[in-house]
Amino acid sequence: MLSTGLIAIDATILATAVPSIVRDLGSYQQFPWLFSVYLLAQAVSVPIYSRFADTVGRKPIILLGIALFLLGSVLCGLAWSMPALIAFRVVQGLGAGAVAPMSMTIVGDIYTVAERAKVQGYIASVWAVSSVVGPALGGVFAQLDAWRWIFLINIPLCLLAAWVLLRRYTEQKQTQRHRIDYLGAVLLTVGLTGVILGLLEGGNAWEWLSAPSVLCFGAGIAALVLFALVERRAPEPIVDLRLVSRRLILTTTLVSLGVGALMIGVTSFAPTYLEGSLGIVPLLSGLAVAALTLGWPIAAANVGRLYLRIGFRRTTLIGMSIASVAAIVLASVASWPNPYVLAVIAFVLGFGLGWSAAPTLIAAQSSVEWGERGAVTGMNAFARSAGSAVGVAVFGAISNAIISQGAGPDDPGTIVHASVGVFIAVAVTALLTLLAASFMPRDRVESYSG
Repeated sequence: MLSTGLIAIDATILATAVPSIVRDLGSYQQFPWLFSVYLLAQAVSVPIYSRFADTVGRKPIILLGIALFLLGSVLCGLAWSMPALIAFRVVQGLGAGAVAPMSMTIVGDIYTVAERAKVQGYIASVWAVSSVVGPALGGVFAQLDAWRWIFLINIPLCLLAAWVLLRRYTEQKQTQRHRIDYLGAVLLTVGLTGVILGLLEGGNAWEWLSAPSVLCFGAGIAALVLFALVERRAPEPIVDLRLVSRRLILTTTLVSLGVGALMIGVTSFAPTYLEGSLGIVPLLSGLAVAALTLGWPIAAANVGRLYLRIGFRRTTLIGMSIASVAAIVLASVASWPNPYVLAVIAFVLGFGLGWSAAPTLIAAQSSVEWGERGAVTGMNAFARSAGSAVGVAVFGAISNAIISQGAGPDDPGTIVHASVGVFIAVAVTALLTLLAASFMPRDRVESYSG
């Protein structure tokens, strides 16, 4: 719970302080990189850590993740420029890539199936508390012009989590040798970085139809194509693409991609939207966005009774329908910014995502035997992180394009127009995710091996 809290708070604490960070370090156009590089580092490192955890055990990997997260937090707190802060966020992301999946893996290792349902409720409570504490702390630090403490506050939390793990967690290792797919990891990193770089800097640092843009997209797409070819031949691929030949795995992976993009689209851009258009204090904008991350764990904690009764597919469709309606309403009313309206919409959106994310993961896990369950879980986590990384890049490109054609990031009207463009893209993403969920195979929970 302590380790999960590190990642949960970081997911919401930064967005509320973006305007104050931009005022201090400059470069509004680069702020989406603060989220995309973190998520990119987390996405590509998750499968590698999972392989190492089966070789050396869970405890060394989660302690390594906490150490990297601590180092990245200290460096971010000392950052002297926006490029430096972006670079140090990569270190934080590499730490999160170990902490988040290892926490869930350890829960699966040390608790029985019956106990796990109760423990999952404790984990959900961490996210629920963090959804309020994170934005509130971020808003307070931003309001006090002390945004660096957003990162420095992690120091005692990291030390406490590591100390408890060292003292209380005795691991029963069941290790086995694995071949780490380093080539696949490098190609995936180069591919996603090239595409994200092209999306964020196109029309900003260079023209869309220019040599740098062609180079970024060309190199990125080429690396991703090579990655797909390498993964088909790798003995233990970092992302087992053969799994997506199964309809259920493919559709649940696509839903996870969409969920990641939707989550980041609102939590990353809504605080700037409210603060830039209305001039409200960061604390209030943070609490408005916190409603989304509060609705999610509330839904996730209660969705089990629904999918046990009507199945995974119907539950996911209901959840994504709720999220889609909320996203469409958000895009429709975004021209008239109001923190209270945004909070209500964000809560409904988060509730719908909570009813979608958990059933798709559990359906995918329950459809395979023990030997493939780790790979399926890793693919789901990778898809959500990759969806968030690419999503923030796409939404950032839309925002930057509108701002560059308007009166700049200091003009409230321009911020509103840019945010409307982002929220329209969020609504389109929600509808596409709903479409992907509709292709999930019809099911009854009793038919799964579970």
